[in-house]
Amino acid sequence: MLLATAAICAFTASASAQEELNALVWCDHTDPALIEPFEKANNVKVNLKEYEGTGAGLSIVEQSRPGDWDVFVIDGVDVPRAVDMGILAELPADKLPTADIFPEVRMEANNTKDGKIYAVTEKFGYNTISYDKTKVDPKDMEDLSIFWSDKYKGRIALYDYYLPMIGLTGLAIGKKTADLTADDLPAIKEKLFEMKKVARQVSDVVASQTALVSGEVDIILGGGEWVTAGLTTEKPNLDWTVPKQGALRWAQSIGVFKDSAKQDLAVKFVQYILSPEGQSKLATSSCYWGMPANSKAGEQLNDQQKTALRWDKQPEYLKNTQLYPVVDADLDAAMQDAWTEMLQQ
Repeated sequence: MLLATAAICAFTASASAQEELNALVWCDHTDPALIEPFEKANNVKVNLKEYEGTGAGLSIVEQSRPGDWDVFVIDGVDVPRAVDMGILAELPADKLPTADIFPEVRMEANNTKDGKIYAVTEKFGYNTISYDKTKVDPKDMEDLSIFWSDKYKGRIALYDYYLPMIGLTGLAIGKKTADLTADDLPAIKEKLFEMKKVARQVSDVVASQTALVSGEVDIILGGGEWVTAGLTTEKPNLDWTVPKQGALRWAQSIGVFKDSAKQDLAVKFVQYILSPEGQSKLATSSCYWGMPANSKAGEQLNDQQKTALRWDKQPEYLKNTQLYPVVDADLDAAMQDAWTEMLQQ
Protein backbone atom coordinates (compact mmCIF):
# COMPACT_ATOMS: atom_id res chain seq x y z
CA MET A 1 0.00 0.00 0.00
CA LEU A 2 2.85 2.34 0.88
CA LEU A 3 4.57 1.47 -2.38
CA ALA A 4 1.39 2.18 -4.34
CA THR A 5 0.94 5.52 -2.58
CA ALA A 6 4.55 6.43 -3.28
CA ALA A 7 4.11 5.54 -6.95
CA ILE A 8 0.98 7.69 -7.22
CA CYS A 9 2.77 10.62 -5.57
CA ALA A 10 5.74 10.21 -7.89
CA PHE A 11 3.44 10.15 -10.94
CA THR A 12 1.58 13.25 -9.74
CA ALA A 13 4.83 15.11 -9.14
CA SER A 14 6.10 14.12 -12.58
CA ALA A 15 2.88 15.24 -14.28
CA SER A 16 2.81 18.57 -12.48
CA ALA A 17 6.45 19.16 -13.34
CA GLN A 18 5.72 19.24 -17.09
CA GLU A 19 7.05 22.50 -18.47
CA GLU A 20 4.70 25.06 -19.96
CA LEU A 21 5.30 27.65 -22.63
CA ASN A 22 3.04 30.66 -23.09
CA ALA A 23 2.68 32.11 -26.55
CA LEU A 24 0.77 35.08 -27.98
CA VAL A 25 -0.12 33.97 -31.49
CA TRP A 26 -2.28 34.35 -34.56
CA CYS A 27 -5.00 31.75 -35.14
CA ASP A 28 -2.90 29.63 -37.53
CA HIS A 29 -0.73 28.56 -34.59
CA THR A 30 -3.66 27.05 -32.70
CA ASP A 31 -3.94 24.05 -35.02
CA PRO A 32 -3.16 20.87 -33.00
CA ALA A 33 -1.43 19.41 -36.06
CA LEU A 34 1.19 22.15 -35.67
CA ILE A 35 1.51 22.30 -31.88
CA GLU A 36 1.19 18.68 -30.73
CA PRO A 37 4.40 17.35 -32.36
CA PHE A 38 6.43 19.98 -30.48
CA GLU A 39 4.64 19.25 -27.21
CA LYS A 40 5.24 15.50 -27.48
CA ALA A 41 8.87 15.83 -28.57
CA ASN A 42 9.69 18.17 -25.67
CA ASN A 43 7.22 17.01 -22.98
CA VAL A 44 5.84 20.51 -22.76
CA LYS A 45 2.40 22.10 -22.74
CA VAL A 46 2.13 25.10 -25.06
CA ASN A 47 -0.50 27.54 -23.84
CA LEU A 48 -1.71 29.63 -26.75
CA LYS A 49 -3.56 32.94 -26.63
CA GLU A 50 -4.89 34.08 -29.97
CA TYR A 51 -5.17 37.76 -30.82
CA GLU A 52 -5.88 39.91 -33.88
CA GLY A 53 -3.96 43.06 -34.70
CA THR A 54 -0.67 44.26 -33.24
CA GLY A 55 -2.41 46.84 -31.05
CA ALA A 56 -4.42 44.10 -29.36
CA GLY A 57 -1.31 41.98 -28.84
CA LEU A 58 0.67 44.81 -27.30
CA SER A 59 -2.27 45.68 -25.09
CA ILE A 60 -2.23 42.12 -23.71
CA VAL A 61 1.49 42.44 -23.04
CA GLU A 62 1.06 45.76 -21.26
CA GLN A 63 -1.63 44.27 -19.03
CA SER A 64 0.51 41.23 -18.17
CA ARG A 65 3.32 40.78 -15.70
CA PRO A 66 6.92 40.49 -16.89
CA GLY A 67 7.57 36.83 -17.67
CA ASP A 68 3.94 35.90 -18.32
CA TRP A 69 4.66 35.36 -22.01
CA ASP A 70 7.47 33.50 -23.76
CA VAL A 71 6.81 33.64 -27.52
CA PHE A 72 5.31 36.39 -29.67
CA VAL A 73 3.92 36.15 -33.21
CA ILE A 74 3.61 39.64 -34.69
CA ASP A 75 3.01 41.38 -38.00
CA GLY A 76 6.39 41.70 -39.72
CA VAL A 77 6.07 45.45 -40.29
CA ASP A 78 5.44 45.95 -36.55
CA VAL A 79 8.54 44.17 -35.23
CA PRO A 80 10.48 47.49 -34.94
CA ARG A 81 7.71 48.79 -32.71
CA ALA A 82 8.13 45.82 -30.35
CA VAL A 83 11.92 46.15 -30.45
CA ASP A 84 11.74 49.84 -29.56
CA MET A 85 9.49 48.92 -26.64
CA GLY A 86 12.25 46.62 -25.39
CA ILE A 87 10.04 43.54 -25.10
CA LEU A 88 11.87 41.19 -27.49
CA ALA A 89 15.01 39.20 -26.74
CA GLU A 90 17.92 38.91 -29.13
CA LEU A 91 17.78 35.58 -30.95
CA PRO A 92 20.94 33.49 -31.42
CA ALA A 93 21.84 33.84 -35.10
CA ASP A 94 23.65 30.49 -35.17
CA LYS A 95 20.45 28.68 -34.19
CA LEU A 96 18.25 30.12 -36.94
CA PRO A 97 17.81 28.85 -40.53
CA THR A 98 18.30 32.35 -41.94
CA ALA A 99 19.94 31.10 -45.14
CA ASP A 100 16.86 29.01 -45.94
CA ILE A 101 14.41 31.93 -45.66
CA PHE A 102 13.33 33.34 -49.01
CA PRO A 103 15.60 36.43 -49.40
CA GLU A 104 12.68 38.71 -50.26
CA VAL A 105 10.94 38.01 -46.94
CA ARG A 106 13.90 38.00 -44.55
CA MET A 107 12.99 41.63 -43.84
CA GLU A 108 16.24 42.43 -42.06
CA ALA A 109 15.23 46.10 -41.79
CA ASN A 110 12.29 45.01 -39.66
CA ASN A 111 13.51 41.90 -37.86
CA THR A 112 16.96 43.14 -36.89
CA LYS A 113 18.44 46.17 -35.20
CA ASP A 114 22.10 47.12 -34.78
CA GLY A 115 23.09 43.76 -36.21
CA LYS A 116 21.01 41.79 -33.71
CA ILE A 117 18.10 39.51 -34.68
CA TYR A 118 14.90 39.99 -32.69
CA ALA A 119 12.40 38.12 -34.86
CA VAL A 120 12.27 35.92 -37.95
CA THR A 121 9.71 35.87 -40.74
CA GLU A 122 7.73 32.64 -40.47
CA LYS A 123 4.90 32.97 -43.02
CA PHE A 124 3.74 35.37 -45.71
CA GLY A 125 1.10 35.87 -48.34
CA TYR A 126 -0.84 38.43 -50.29
CA ASN A 127 -3.81 40.77 -50.08
CA THR A 128 -4.89 40.54 -53.68
CA ILE A 129 -7.82 39.06 -55.65
CA SER A 130 -9.72 35.85 -54.89
CA TYR A 131 -12.45 34.75 -57.27
CA ASP A 132 -14.67 32.00 -58.63
CA LYS A 133 -13.10 31.16 -61.98
CA THR A 134 -16.35 29.62 -63.25
CA LYS A 135 -18.22 32.89 -62.73
CA VAL A 136 -15.75 35.53 -63.95
CA ASP A 137 -13.25 35.93 -66.76
CA PRO A 138 -9.86 35.18 -65.16
CA LYS A 139 -8.24 37.67 -67.54
CA ASP A 140 -10.29 40.45 -65.93
CA MET A 141 -8.69 39.58 -62.60
CA GLU A 142 -5.30 40.68 -63.91
CA ASP A 143 -6.25 44.37 -63.77
CA LEU A 144 -7.30 46.24 -60.61
CA SER A 145 -9.27 48.76 -62.63
CA ILE A 146 -12.03 46.16 -62.99
CA PHE A 147 -13.05 47.11 -59.46
CA TRP A 148 -14.39 50.47 -60.47
CA SER A 149 -16.14 49.30 -63.62
CA ASP A 150 -19.73 48.05 -63.74
CA LYS A 151 -18.90 44.64 -65.26
CA TYR A 152 -19.14 42.78 -61.95
CA LYS A 153 -21.37 45.21 -60.09
CA GLY A 154 -23.05 43.59 -57.11
CA ARG A 155 -20.76 40.56 -57.28
CA ILE A 156 -17.78 41.92 -55.35
CA ALA A 157 -16.83 41.76 -51.67
CA LEU A 158 -14.29 44.25 -50.33
CA TYR A 159 -12.12 43.11 -47.44
CA ASP A 160 -12.84 45.35 -44.47
CA TYR A 161 -9.33 46.33 -43.43
CA TYR A 162 -8.27 49.85 -44.33
CA LEU A 163 -4.49 49.39 -44.45
CA PRO A 164 -4.08 46.76 -47.20
CA MET A 165 -7.11 48.07 -49.08
CA ILE A 166 -5.76 51.62 -49.21
CA GLY A 167 -2.39 50.17 -50.22
CA LEU A 168 -4.00 48.14 -53.01
CA THR A 169 -5.94 51.16 -54.23
CA GLY A 170 -2.73 53.16 -54.20
CA LEU A 171 -1.04 50.52 -56.36
CA ALA A 172 -3.96 50.66 -58.76
CA ILE A 173 -3.29 54.36 -59.42
CA GLY A 174 0.49 53.96 -59.55
CA LYS A 175 1.50 54.79 -55.97
CA LYS A 176 4.08 52.78 -54.00
CA THR A 177 2.97 51.83 -50.50
CA ALA A 178 6.26 52.99 -48.98
CA ASP A 179 5.78 56.46 -50.46
CA LEU A 180 2.14 57.13 -49.53
CA THR A 181 1.42 60.49 -47.94
CA ALA A 182 -1.67 62.42 -46.93
CA ASP A 183 -1.50 64.16 -50.32
CA ASP A 184 -2.31 60.83 -52.00
CA LEU A 185 -5.48 60.22 -50.00
CA PRO A 186 -7.93 62.33 -52.06
CA ALA A 187 -7.19 60.34 -55.23
CA ILE A 188 -7.28 57.05 -53.32
CA LYS A 189 -10.52 58.00 -51.61
CA GLU A 190 -12.13 58.76 -54.96
CA LYS A 191 -11.36 55.22 -56.15
CA LEU A 192 -12.53 53.73 -52.84
CA PHE A 193 -15.88 55.44 -53.31
CA GLU A 194 -16.13 54.08 -56.87
CA MET A 195 -15.38 50.56 -55.63
CA LYS A 196 -17.99 50.85 -52.90
CA LYS A 197 -20.63 51.69 -55.50
CA VAL A 198 -20.09 48.43 -57.41
CA ALA A 199 -19.48 46.18 -54.39
CA ARG A 200 -22.13 43.99 -52.81
CA GLN A 201 -20.52 44.09 -49.38
CA VAL A 202 -17.58 45.25 -47.30
CA SER A 203 -16.89 42.53 -44.77
CA ASP A 204 -14.37 40.69 -42.62
CA VAL A 205 -12.45 37.56 -43.61
CA VAL A 206 -15.07 35.03 -42.53
CA ALA A 207 -18.04 36.84 -44.03
CA SER A 208 -16.20 37.50 -47.30
CA GLN A 209 -15.04 33.90 -47.60
CA THR A 210 -18.52 32.61 -46.79
CA ALA A 211 -20.02 34.86 -49.46
CA LEU A 212 -17.54 33.58 -52.05
CA VAL A 213 -18.08 29.94 -51.16
CA SER A 214 -21.87 30.28 -51.14
CA GLY A 215 -21.94 32.18 -54.43
CA GLU A 216 -23.27 35.43 -52.97
CA VAL A 217 -20.22 37.12 -54.49
CA ASP A 218 -17.82 36.02 -57.21
CA ILE A 219 -14.80 38.15 -56.27
CA ILE A 220 -13.04 39.32 -53.11
CA LEU A 221 -10.72 42.30 -53.40
CA GLY A 222 -8.18 42.02 -50.60
CA GLY A 223 -8.35 38.24 -50.54
CA GLY A 224 -5.57 35.86 -51.56
CA GLU A 225 -4.25 32.38 -50.90
CA TRP A 226 -5.24 32.70 -47.26
CA VAL A 227 -8.90 32.86 -48.35
CA THR A 228 -9.03 30.14 -51.03
CA ALA A 229 -5.95 27.88 -50.93
CA GLY A 230 -7.22 25.70 -48.10
CA LEU A 231 -10.53 25.19 -49.93
CA THR A 232 -9.24 24.08 -53.33
CA THR A 233 -9.80 20.37 -52.71
CA GLU A 234 -13.48 20.91 -51.93
CA LYS A 235 -13.94 24.01 -54.10
CA PRO A 236 -11.65 23.74 -57.15
CA ASN A 237 -13.59 26.61 -58.74
CA LEU A 238 -12.03 29.08 -56.29
CA ASP A 239 -8.78 30.73 -57.33
CA TRP A 240 -6.57 33.76 -56.69
CA THR A 241 -4.02 35.83 -58.54
CA VAL A 242 -1.74 38.86 -58.36
CA PRO A 243 -2.81 41.50 -60.94
CA LYS A 244 -0.41 43.37 -63.19
CA GLN A 245 -0.34 46.44 -60.91
CA GLY A 246 0.81 44.24 -58.03
CA ALA A 247 -0.59 43.43 -54.60
CA LEU A 248 0.12 43.89 -50.91
CA ARG A 249 2.35 41.38 -49.18
CA TRP A 250 1.70 40.49 -45.56
CA ALA A 251 4.29 38.78 -43.44
CA GLN A 252 4.28 37.53 -39.88
CA SER A 253 7.32 37.15 -37.65
CA ILE A 254 8.06 35.15 -34.53
CA GLY A 255 10.23 36.18 -31.60
CA VAL A 256 10.91 35.54 -27.92
CA PHE A 257 9.99 37.85 -25.07
CA LYS A 258 12.97 39.37 -23.27
CA ASP A 259 11.40 38.73 -19.86
CA SER A 260 10.72 35.04 -20.52
CA ALA A 261 12.29 32.78 -17.90
CA LYS A 262 12.33 29.97 -20.47
CA GLN A 263 14.58 31.41 -23.14
CA ASP A 264 16.04 28.08 -24.27
CA LEU A 265 12.65 26.39 -24.61
CA ALA A 266 11.19 29.45 -26.34
CA VAL A 267 14.05 29.48 -28.85
CA LYS A 268 13.52 25.75 -29.40
CA PHE A 269 9.87 26.48 -30.22
CA VAL A 270 10.94 29.17 -32.70
CA GLN A 271 13.35 26.67 -34.27
CA TYR A 272 10.54 24.12 -34.62
CA ILE A 273 8.18 26.64 -36.23
CA LEU A 274 10.94 27.60 -38.69
CA SER A 275 11.89 23.99 -39.47
CA PRO A 276 10.64 22.44 -42.75
CA GLU A 277 8.19 20.27 -40.76
CA GLY A 278 6.85 23.16 -38.70
CA GLN A 279 6.70 25.41 -41.73
CA SER A 280 4.68 22.96 -43.81
CA LYS A 281 2.15 22.56 -41.00
CA LEU A 282 1.96 26.31 -40.40
CA ALA A 283 1.55 26.97 -44.13
CA THR A 284 -1.46 24.65 -44.31
CA SER A 285 -2.97 25.42 -40.90
CA SER A 286 -6.70 24.88 -40.55
CA CYS A 287 -7.23 28.59 -39.78
CA TYR A 288 -5.67 29.92 -42.99
CA TRP A 289 -3.01 28.93 -45.50
CA GLY A 290 -0.02 31.03 -46.47
CA MET A 291 3.46 30.69 -47.92
CA PRO A 292 6.11 29.27 -45.58
CA ALA A 293 9.11 31.56 -45.20
CA ASN A 294 11.53 28.63 -45.23
CA SER A 295 12.21 27.58 -48.82
CA LYS A 296 12.93 24.00 -47.69
CA ALA A 297 9.31 23.56 -46.58
CA GLY A 298 8.55 22.61 -50.17
CA GLU A 299 10.05 19.22 -49.41
CA GLN A 300 7.22 18.64 -46.93
CA LEU A 301 4.33 19.92 -49.06
CA ASN A 302 2.50 17.78 -51.60
CA ASP A 303 1.84 18.85 -55.19
CA GLN A 304 -1.75 19.90 -54.48
CA GLN A 305 -0.67 22.11 -51.59
CA LYS A 306 2.11 23.73 -53.62
CA THR A 307 -0.24 24.38 -56.52
CA ALA A 308 -2.81 26.00 -54.21
CA LEU A 309 -0.10 28.24 -52.74
CA ARG A 310 1.36 29.08 -56.19
CA TRP A 311 4.75 27.76 -55.10
CA ASP A 312 6.28 28.05 -58.58
CA LYS A 313 5.04 31.62 -59.08
CA GLN A 314 6.58 33.04 -55.91
CA PRO A 315 9.64 34.64 -57.60
CA GLU A 316 7.28 36.54 -59.93
CA TYR A 317 4.83 37.46 -57.15
CA LEU A 318 7.53 38.60 -54.75
CA LYS A 319 8.89 41.00 -57.35
CA ASN A 320 5.44 42.42 -58.03
CA THR A 321 4.19 42.97 -54.48
CA GLN A 322 4.83 45.54 -51.78
CA LEU A 323 4.59 45.56 -48.01
CA TYR A 324 1.78 47.21 -46.08
CA PRO A 325 2.14 50.98 -45.72
CA VAL A 326 4.11 51.87 -42.59
CA VAL A 327 2.59 55.12 -41.40
CA ASP A 328 2.82 57.51 -38.46
CA ALA A 329 -0.12 58.19 -36.17
CA ASP A 330 -1.39 61.16 -38.17
CA LEU A 331 -1.40 59.39 -41.52
CA ASP A 332 -2.86 56.27 -39.93
CA ALA A 333 -5.74 58.32 -38.52
CA ALA A 334 -6.27 59.99 -41.89
CA MET A 335 -6.38 56.60 -43.62
CA GLN A 336 -8.91 55.29 -41.12
CA ASP A 337 -11.03 58.40 -41.66
CA ALA A 338 -10.93 57.86 -45.43
CA TRP A 339 -11.99 54.25 -44.99
CA THR A 340 -14.82 55.22 -42.65
CA GLU A 341 -16.05 57.77 -45.19
CA MET A 342 -16.11 55.04 -47.82
CA LEU A 343 -18.06 52.71 -45.54
CA GLN A 344 -20.67 55.41 -45.01
CA GLN A 345 -21.26 55.93 -48.71
